[in-house]
Amino acid sequence: MLEIERLDDGDIKLIGRLDAAQADAAQKYLDGVDGPCTLDLADLEYISSAGLGVLLKTHKRLMSQSSALRLVHVSSHLADIFKFSGFDKLFQIETS
Repeated sequence: MLEIERLDDGDIKLIGRLDAAQADAAQKYLDGVDGPCTLDLADLEYISSAGLGVLLKTHKRLMSQSSALRLVHVSSHLADIFKFSGFDKLFQIETS
């Protein structure tokens, strides 16, 4: 299960699991985001390769608009996933 919340400061919070079952809904939501985007991952428990694909597609779209995707409050577990996949080289990541 994945919940997506827009925070008061404009950041987007992902809560739960971003896996293949949730990837389409997450992509649909993120496709509606323009400009610089900050994702708060403090409560994201798990991300699959499908979830990584959602982040990559969103990042590429935002980069084509001269914006970026920033990931904040990333747990050490998720930071390891980003590191092993090479995504730590693509995104601005701030660990918790």
